[in-house]
Amino acid sequence: MSAPSLQNSLSKLNTLSSQLKEASIAPKVVTEAVAPVDATQKKARRTLRPRKALITLTPNAVTHLAALYNQPEPKLIRIGVNNRGCSGLTYNLSYVDKPGKFDEMIEQDGVRVLIDSKALFSIVGSEMDWIDDKLASKFVFKNPNSKGTCGCGESFMV
Repeated sequence: MSAPSLQNSLSKLNTLSSQLKEASIAPKVVTEAVAPVDATQKKARRTLRPRKALITLTPNAVTHLAALYNQPEPKLIRIGVNNRGCSGLTYNLSYVDKPGKFDEMIEQDGVRVLIDSKALFSIVGSEMDWIDDKLASKFVFKNPNSKGTCGCGESFMV
């Protein structure tokens, strides 16, 4: 930038500044001191919202699971899903001695059930029921995430 254009810009700036002062729109400078932050002051804790239950157990399922736990060597029951069947996924119940590293423990009415970490997104929000018919006795899952099931009802897709 040349010296004459610099002086021209400076004079325009001075003119603008004087016009602002005359109109009493002068920029305000903050002179208030900011209170120092106390290091011992605790941060407010975030309130936790209840999260959706991974799985709910019906009273029939709770009583049947409690009967399964009344064995000489009680073991935990893990709910998982396998890639199998017409629609893609099937439920899998198995006995385990201890929970896996990433398994979720669900406790309802004194009954504990493990959910396999790989099955969490497929099972979240489901209801587990025990059906005792003339032809079969089995656990039935009512899954709101299921987009479809096969004709026999053994497998589902999400």
